[in-house]
Amino acid sequence: MGRATATRPSKHDGDEGGFTLVELVIVVTVIAVLLSVAMTTFLGSRQKAQDRAAQTSLRVGLTAIRSAYIDGQSYLTAATQLASVEPSLTYSTSPGASSSGREDIAVNAVDDQNVGMSVLAADGVCWELFDSASGGTTYGSRPHRTSTTCQAPGSALSATTW
Repeated sequence: MGRATATRPSKHDGDEGGFTLVELVIVVTVIAVLLSVAMTTFLGSRQKAQDRAAQTSLRVGLTAIRSAYIDGQSYLTAATQLASVEPSLTYSTSPGASSSGREDIAVNAVDDQNVGMSVLAADGVCWELFDSASGGTTYGSRPHRTSTTCQAPGSALSATTW
């Protein structure tokens, strides 16, 4: 009588399919690289949007104070009228006031002809402008500021644009 022998199933028998560990690691690595590129792009866009929002608030504030300036030819008087001219923003007009966010503008009415304004963006950049009735508007920014260090400038800034 013949002896029956059992055969071991081969690794390649049947329709079992799958991925090897190396293939899975490569796919996960590619996905991680793509996600890191997407996140970097997203965060850069978010910071730019926060900066533009703060700059827009400053421009609206500048338009408001110029409108009030026309009536009395004095930035000192105009600073007290800002809330009624543009109520969508808040204004800090006390000496040494700081901006606490993009809708809170610090105003420094130096004299009848000169005013400085600043606003704190969500990313910590303090955006500034200085308007002189005789010398035009100058602009600037300072990074890494807080709600206690984003004060309106008291003199002309170095740039003519942001």
